[in-house]
Amino acid sequence: MRLLVLGGTWFVGRAVVVAAMEAGWEVTTFNRGTSGLARKAVRSIHGDRNRPQDVAALATAGPWDAIVDTSGYVPRNTLDVAHTLTPAARRYIFMSTVSVYRDWPVKPLSERSEVLYCPPDAGPEYGTDTEDGPTQYGYQKAGCEAATVAAFGAERTTILRPGVVLGPREYVGRLPWWLRRVAAGGDVLAPGSPDRSIQPIDVRDLAAFTLRTIIDGSSGAFNVCAPIDSGTFGGLLADCAHATRADASFKWVPDDFLLGQGVRQWSELPLWRTFDGVWRVDTAAAQAAGLRTRPLALTVRDTWRWLVDSGEVSNHGRAAEIGIGREKEAQVLDAWRRSGERPS
Repeated sequence: MRLLVLGGTWFVGRAVVVAAMEAGWEVTTFNRGTSGLARKAVRSIHGDRNRPQDVAALATAGPWDAIVDTSGYVPRNTLDVAHTLTPAARRYIFMSTVSVYRDWPVKPLSERSEVLYCPPDAGPEYGTDTEDGPTQYGYQKAGCEAATVAAFGAERTTILRPGVVLGPREYVGRLPWWLRRVAAGGDVLAPGSPDRSIQPIDVRDLAAFTLRTIIDGSSGAFNVCAPIDSGTFGGLLADCAHATRADASFKWVPDDFLLGQGVRQWSELPLWRTFDGVWRVDTAAAQAAGLRTRPLALTVRDTWRWLVDSGEVSNHGRAAEIGIGREKEAQVLDAWRRSGERPS
């Protein structure tokens, strides 16, 4: 197989490149060459997807059996890139997100759920952020999906909609924050209930499924998450304690109390969100098409090993939003104790 990855140096793109190389595929990456590590076995073409001349030059370097687009964020640009590369590839796989659904994160979802409307030629200004509802990011990704279908046609296009992606080299920093916090030990503020179901997917499983859709020629859209009820928040934190060998004591504090204390969902306590639909994303279609997911404990273990071995700290802009400060954490726990309740 000959594969072109648009991106290929960050988290998901890099995992796709590594998986394809390990499968013996011939891999080309296209990016600006400003981040990530080059791999000797990969053909690297440097250029900017926002420069038409760079994309036109890239098209002459084909053909490829498939293109995996991990760096498309603006519909108009994705449309231009996909149109230019149409003659150079058989298939186009676009890495999207569950944020394209109008009801995420409020309601449970399947591929039949309504997708946000965004024209395939929309610019970066299209869409708005609403509190606890659709985001501009979701609108833009929905437009990118429409753009890829407009360029390659439905039969030659695969749309992948992952939810939360974890694993080694995660740059947002959700799991790395929990691992470092648990490793520090002591009383750890744990959100809501340990029985809350979660369904993050390991980046390596997402990459493997991406290759599977190419091999099988699978078309259409797929939600790509771990199965519903395959893991719990309590299990995740227990796995963090096991991986780090930490002397940590988890203090589970109810959702309502945390919200009353002004604790920000999704960011101050990563992966914590109270809406019913956050972790109720149906993945039956992807499982039928070959998606396989490893136990969350393995993702936690391997992420900790990567953190220890690399000493890496993300400088990505989103990472700065992740994690509650130790002082605020202590204040919330103290307020919970003084409320007359006792942390579990």
